[in-house]
Amino acid sequence: MKLKKYLLALLPILAIALVLSGCGSSTEKDDKNTLSISSSDVIATMDSSMNTDVIGAQGLTDTMEGLYRYDGKTLEPAIATSIVKPTNNGKTYTYKLRHTVWSNGKPVTAQDFVYAWRRTVDPKTASQYAYIYSGIKNADAINSGKKPVNTLGIKALDDYTLQITLENAIPYFNKLMASSTFFPQYKPAVEKMGKQYGLRSSGMVFNGPFKLVNWTVSNNSWTEVKNDKYWNAKAVKLHKVEYYVVKDNNTGLNLYDANRINRLQKISGDTARQVSNYKTFSNDKLASTFYFELNQKKYSFFRNKKIRQAISMSINREQLTDNVLGKTGGVNETVVPAGMSYDDKTGTDFTKEKPITSVGKYSEYNPKLAKKLWKEGLKETGQKNLNFTILGDDTDGAKKQNEYLQGQLEKNLPGLNITLQNVPFKSRLSKSASGDFDIVVTAWNADFPDPITFLDLFTTGNPQNDGKWSNSEYDSLIKKSKTTDANDPEARWNDMVQATKILTEEQGAIPLYQYYQANLTRENVKNYRISPNGSYNLVTAYKK
Repeated sequence: MKLKKYLLALLPILAIALVLSGCGSSTEKDDKNTLSISSSDVIATMDSSMNTDVIGAQGLTDTMEGLYRYDGKTLEPAIATSIVKPTNNGKTYTYKLRHTVWSNGKPVTAQDFVYAWRRTVDPKTASQYAYIYSGIKNADAINSGKKPVNTLGIKALDDYTLQITLENAIPYFNKLMASSTFFPQYKPAVEKMGKQYGLRSSGMVFNGPFKLVNWTVSNNSWTEVKNDKYWNAKAVKLHKVEYYVVKDNNTGLNLYDANRINRLQKISGDTARQVSNYKTFSNDKLASTFYFELNQKKYSFFRNKKIRQAISMSINREQLTDNVLGKTGGVNETVVPAGMSYDDKTGTDFTKEKPITSVGKYSEYNPKLAKKLWKEGLKETGQKNLNFTILGDDTDGAKKQNEYLQGQLEKNLPGLNITLQNVPFKSRLSKSASGDFDIVVTAWNADFPDPITFLDLFTTGNPQNDGKWSNSEYDSLIKKSKTTDANDPEARWNDMVQATKILTEEQGAIPLYQYYQANLTRENVKNYRISPNGSYNLVTAYKK
């Protein structure tokens, strides 16, 4: 396949070639100062308070800087001068900050963090990610409108000393600080741009290794240039990073073979399988899972456990990952990915704990039992036939995946008729958040390597819980893990294990597969490494 050009890819590649033509000949992609990368979709926002997806998180990681930064799997100080150890029984963190500046030359101070954090938890901002601040003093009360934003547990003791106060110890707090949701913001830029902040690069200022230039939201390509005012600019070898939206596998492969891009990401299906013999092929096993969310608020029959279990057991996940996805996914029985978290004492993978594996059968292919549960569920809910729509992304791989899921469900569940609605990524996020769907194929990538980053999603009232599944025992276990058991690693671990058992048995969210990202990367591209939060650190990336 690597030598053959596909006529089917000709039309889409022409459209992208028009964008790339302004960048010069293909040989210029070997310029050691410029790295060109494919993206599966557009940036929805560059507002760190409003972003919810990995594409925006990568853009923010490229152009902004928080207290810490991952380099590969290593957590390193960024604006903070060191990895801080908490005091006050794990509830107080005091950070000394480097003397750094924004891209406009103004100093980055502790007050920039205070402003950004308060803005994110302010209910007027309506951030879908405000829940991640839960555990910081008064965050929940502020977000629910019960306390003013200035009571949040964050203080600027002086321009370069930041103090955080927690309600209870958060064992993973330092890891959380590498997330883009906790980056500082330059108040004058945010207030001047108003509702347009994060929707265009003009007017934004940056404190990270690169600056986004000449970008407007929904652009199919964007460019980042080196930020000479970045505190660690000497370590940044690249002068420019170019991203191009590529949704079609054949188009992407043509661009890569023509040396128009240095890194082709998220290859799927037949293409992934056929290019697996390339010397430059890699398969990143990510802490990321794809799953079904069923709109239980819209349809009461989705609140029936047997119907949810039947849908889950009607899907042959081995066939999905091997034949449809081209081995760019792994079968997993839970929404928590394998290979991410391990018990401190026994070294056991979280997903392999016995209480979880004991209910793994509900995520296994069993068409006979699925049909039985389906019929029982229909009878219990007074239904005879069901018609609903699966919402998903409009990439080539997503379309084939959703067609397979449609076929599996219709084949194994009598009286079911499914239609597909494939939309752009940004539209899928919007529809999911507003509840405008029946079933949605969605995904989550770890913000930090701990099961709670997934389990939090399905608590009652969580803004990311688009399906509105609710279980009081589950909620109680998650709360215990974050409060009374927060300083007891064994008890906290057990809380999360038991919660996962409930979620898996109930199929509150139906796991489809763990995502393995298939890529082609030029041999001269070095240090382009995935981090535990799903982003790549371009500070240390370079071209040989």
